[in-house]
Parts: sequence; structure tokens; C-alpha cells
Amino acid sequence: MLNSGSPESVCHSLTVDVEDWYHVCGVEILPDYRRRSRVVAATRSLLELLRGQGSRATFFMLGEVADAFPDLAPAIIADGHELASHGWSHRLVTGLTPADFRSELERTAAVLKQQTGCTPLGFRAPRWSLDRSKTPWAFEILKELGYRYDSSLTPLAAIGDPNGPRGPHLIMTSQGGICEFPPLVAQSLLGNLPVGGGWGFRSFPYWMIERALDSYQLTGVPGVLFVHPRELDPDSPRLPLSLIKRFLAYGPRTGSGERLKKLLANHTFKPLVELLDRVPLYPDTSL
Repeated sequence: MLNSGSPESVCHSLTVDVEDWYHVCGVEILPDYRRRSRVVAATRSLLELLRGQGSRATFFMLGEVADAFPDLAPAIIADGHELASHGWSHRLVTGLTPADFRSELERTAAVLKQQTGCTPLGFRAPRWSLDRSKTPWAFEILKELGYRYDSSLTPLAAIGDPNGPRGPHLIMTSQGGICEFPPLVAQSLLGNLPVGGGWGFRSFPYWMIERALDSYQLTGVPGVLFVHPRELDPDSPRLPLSLIKRFLAYGPRTGSGERLKKLLANHTFKPLVELLDRVPLYPDTSL
């Protein structure tokens, strides 16, 4: 059940995971991959699209990308978008120790602060790898370091909790609550479907995304979309992955830009940080 607010006041949120074509969890990054980076050009194309639509988004930035391309984060801020943290190295949080996780957050925040003067208030884990049962300490660390929200928990069977909340809610820690923004899903007889981003955004019929956003709107809940710069770069290289992983990471990509452009024209999107005080939040006590 979604937490309902006022449908008239609902703004949705577009989020961007700023990572390169080779940032796939579990794959070794070879030096040749970095030499063929396309993240700057792809992100600038996305910025141009958003500028043309008058929309603003939240950009979850990998620390190593910001460090390698120091002009990119300032360009995002200059266009009025929010910078948030995607960690440093694109490693799964479930594979990190608490000390490693803290270090990744602190390194990324330091680079973004040095480059833009902005401290990130939001976090998204690579491949949605926060877990209420396996990494409860991660929420404690986020709260301790001053993060106001997370967007890493999905209400999906394959990569999350299919019974988890679909709308914004509070994750309670020993230091207080931290807001959780799950990604947009569409309800079906097969369970929740990932229409809000990734392979689902690229593959499901466009009307399913629109219907899901309208459903959230009617209940007064913001829908959270997510994209990757590589999805607007159909000619970028692709890793030699298994057929299923290749589909999930890369294909199909043709038409993603036009699909996003239509959504931006039909709905109002704001950065996640601006939604914190606009939606009712209720504690989720599963921790």
C-alpha cells in the first residue's frame, strides 16, 4: 500500500546513476576500458536533453568517475541538478565491510565537496545492494555521516523485497530516521515489474511506464525513475557478458532518449532532495 498525499502536489523524480559503460558489478575493470571511457560525452548529452525540457534531476555520482573527470560534477551543478553519492568504486555494498563502506562514502563526498562545494545528502548503492537483513549497519553509517535519504531498496523479487514498500518511507536507525525512495514499479499478476529504469524502462511498452506514474500520482506518491548515461549512448562498447547479463546491462537502447523526452514533457520531475519535505513518511520497522 502506498503512502498517500495530495495528487495535485506530487512531483516525480528522475535520477541518474553516473557510471561508465564498463561499470557492471562483478566484472574486473581493465585499463583498456578506462581508456575508452564515454561517460562524459554521454552525461553531457543527458544534461542537454534535460536543459531542453526544463527538468532537473538527481545525479548519483561514482567517486572514481568524479575524480577522473573533475569538470563533470561542476557541470551537473551548474545546470541546477542535485549531486548525490553512488559510492566510489561500484562494488556491491553486501561485499564491503562497514569500514570499507564508510571509506567509499567519505572519499566520494570529499571529492564532490572539493569540486563543487556541495556535500551529498543522498545515496544509491550499486545494483541496489543495500539489504535490511544483511547490511543494517549501512543505514546507521549513512545517518551518522549526515545523509538524509537513500534510494537503494527495491520492491522486486529478483533484486530486493517484493513485499517491501513501493512509496517513500522512513528507515529507522538508532540515530533517527532516514528517508528511503524506492524506484518506480508497475503492479501486475506476476508481481511488481521494474518499469522505472534499467532493462524494464528500455523494454516494457511505454504505456506501462505512463500508467505506473499515473497510479502513483493518484495516490499522492512520487515515482522515481532511474537511467544511466550509457542508455542514451547506443554506440558505446559492451562488455563480453552472458546473454542475460548483456541484456540487463545494455540492451535494447535505441529509443531510450525519445522515451525519456516524452516522459519529461508529460510529467513534472524534481531532484529527490526537494521531495523530502513534500511527501508523508511513515516508519518502516523491518530493521
